[in-house]
Amino acid sequence: MNSPDPGVHRRLTLASSVLGAVIVALDGTVLTVAQPTLQRDLHASFAQVQWTSTGYLIAVAGLLVFAGRLGDRHGHQPVFAVGILGFGATSAGIGLAPGIGWVIGLRVAQGVFGALLQPATLGMLRAAYPPDRLGMPIALRTSAIGLAAAAGPLVGGALVTQLGWRAVFFLNVVPAFVMGVLALAVRGPARDRAPVAGGLDVPGACLLAVALVSLVQTLVEIPETGWTAATLLGLIVVTVAGAAFVRHERRTASPLVPPDVLGSAAIGAALGILVAASASMLGALFVGSYFLQETLGLDPMQTSLRALPGAVMMVLGAPLSAVLLRRFGARRTTLAGTGVLTLGVVVLSRLDEASTAIPIGIGFLLLGAGFAAVMVTATAVVVRHASAESAGVAGGLQQTAMNVGPTLGVAAAATLMTLTNGVATGPPLTALAAVSATGALLALRLPGHAGVVTAGQGPPGDASAIGTRP
Repeated sequence: MNSPDPGVHRRLTLASSVLGAVIVALDGTVLTVAQPTLQRDLHASFAQVQWTSTGYLIAVAGLLVFAGRLGDRHGHQPVFAVGILGFGATSAGIGLAPGIGWVIGLRVAQGVFGALLQPATLGMLRAAYPPDRLGMPIALRTSAIGLAAAAGPLVGGALVTQLGWRAVFFLNVVPAFVMGVLALAVRGPARDRAPVAGGLDVPGACLLAVALVSLVQTLVEIPETGWTAATLLGLIVVTVAGAAFVRHERRTASPLVPPDVLGSAAIGAALGILVAASASMLGALFVGSYFLQETLGLDPMQTSLRALPGAVMMVLGAPLSAVLLRRFGARRTTLAGTGVLTLGVVVLSRLDEASTAIPIGIGFLLLGAGFAAVMVTATAVVVRHASAESAGVAGGLQQTAMNVGPTLGVAAAATLMTLTNGVATGPPLTALAAVSATGALLALRLPGHAGVVTAGQGPPGDASAIGTRP
């Protein structure tokens, strides 16, 4: 099919990016609801069921940046098509799986396709939109993720109750097939189709994969086993592989992470902010859910309703954050978002047995509002400050930060709760508030005006390729 009108192509790209992100987010939330029923139906152990999540997470974390590099070299649209079609096919396979071994294996395969899919959703946006107009598309993508996270438990619960656990895995098959076929049929812009010079840097990809897989596996194990010889060994592997990766990237002729990304202070700060914010957000949700159910005695549905203001504010706050980003710039918007997120964690840390729904709702509302502002702004900085030729790698790094951060936050919260015998939720939440506050320090390294863009050029004839301003 010939290339459509640029305006039509942008709308198709935005729809693909949003739907791709929603499919991944919805898949994770509905799986959580389906796991208990899946365990009973397949006569699986608790450890086996946990691997349906851990196997996926490890596969995704190890391949995101390499998948982004594939998109930079071969086009984000075809990589997106392969990713979303494979994601839908493996999802259907899980729904038909005869045993837990098949489920785990297919979830790992789904993680591989998810790794192809996720960086491409941002790479396609970078190829289709001028740098100074990326804020709102990223905000709509963020809103959709928040909506999927809020609706997932409700949709998953209804499907499991009425049709069984297998139904949740057929939920995204048709949308994935439709978007995959469209991505293959509709030609992307010439910039997205043009090959990027240089190799894929397989040695660098392997070193980074070892570091990230070891990190994620170690963080996942800490809440379950505590600090053991295995977890300490895992951290040693992370350190050695990470140092070897950085050394390799600085010496190789065609690095996995190009110099304009690896050496960018703005991108580095934005990635650090995303890790800190997502760690605080998901860690606070973990501790807050424990408090609501174990201390206040609420059931899972009541807990979800108490936390609903956070999801609502994430959906509504993301587009507003794009407006603020354009008006006040990345630095001020991130500082404000970090402050609101930190305040939300502090409010939750002050809850006790006598707390009513109002202070609980306010705490979660602040979490959602602050996290939406930080996620939209920091993601826009990462994508905007990478050249178009490195957009996939930048997207892979952003997605890696959004995978490592939550795992780190939950591990830290679980460890601190263990030290207090699970009685006091104040200390872990106070620590998470401190983590969130570090984002304010990193935000000082972000550009001070929304007009700051990278040297990456916009589409031909677009006036957005402006110079940088302080």
